[in-house]
Amino acid sequence: MVIVFLALLLAAGFAAALFWIPRLIDRRTERFQSDLVNRHYEEVENMYRVMRSWRHDYHNHLQAALSWLELGRYDELAKYLKQLDESLYEIDQVVRTGNLMADAILNSKLSLMREYEIRTEVTAHVPARMEITDAELCVLLGNLLDNAIEACRRVPEAENRFIKIYMDTLQDQFYLSIMNAMEGKAPVAAGPLRSSKRGEGLHGFGLQRVDRIVAKYGGFLDRQSEEGVFATEILLPGK
Repeated sequence: MVIVFLALLLAAGFAAALFWIPRLIDRRTERFQSDLVNRHYEEVENMYRVMRSWRHDYHNHLQAALSWLELGRYDELAKYLKQLDESLYEIDQVVRTGNLMADAILNSKLSLMREYEIRTEVTAHVPARMEITDAELCVLLGNLLDNAIEACRRVPEAENRFIKIYMDTLQDQFYLSIMNAMEGKAPVAAGPLRSSKRGEGLHGFGLQRVDRIVAKYGGFLDRQSEEGVFATEILLPGK
């Protein structure tokens, strides 16, 4: 009787573990993603504030430049204009998709790509109405772009690093495509794709969340790899 009781107790414990562990992992991953989204959101809000500030000060900038010109202080004028040009370049890098949460993730990742000398091509528009939530969209973008950046960083020659991002409406569906450079070829055909990043446990959960979000909405996900190139395509139903 004691053995039977212990066996039942162990079985109950095992069943509880199977039930609760995935949920604890999901909550941990969701907290991680939420912290990322909030941080990136604040970064882009700050960039927008800088843009509004620069526009507000436009007249003052012109007056200052004219003053240097009238005084014949051309070296100071050239230095001042160079500073303004650098400020405008930073503002120009902001990508606007029509969705502030997506902007937060996308612009934060683009700043990393510039830091790692990764060439980028971006065409991005997010429909105003979609089945997928903003938080879920950020999970998709964050994880896919993290993987693309990591793959590019493993490419030794900077001139061979690239990431192409395309988001838009395609036949009343939301279409997302991310193509990036990589070393070699990824084994995507057999089994689920695994992240090769450090801390693979958490990143692996991220990839699983991408798959689950697409499955949740009955969407389409395709991963393809050729020598030196990896691509992910996602189609999700519109609203």
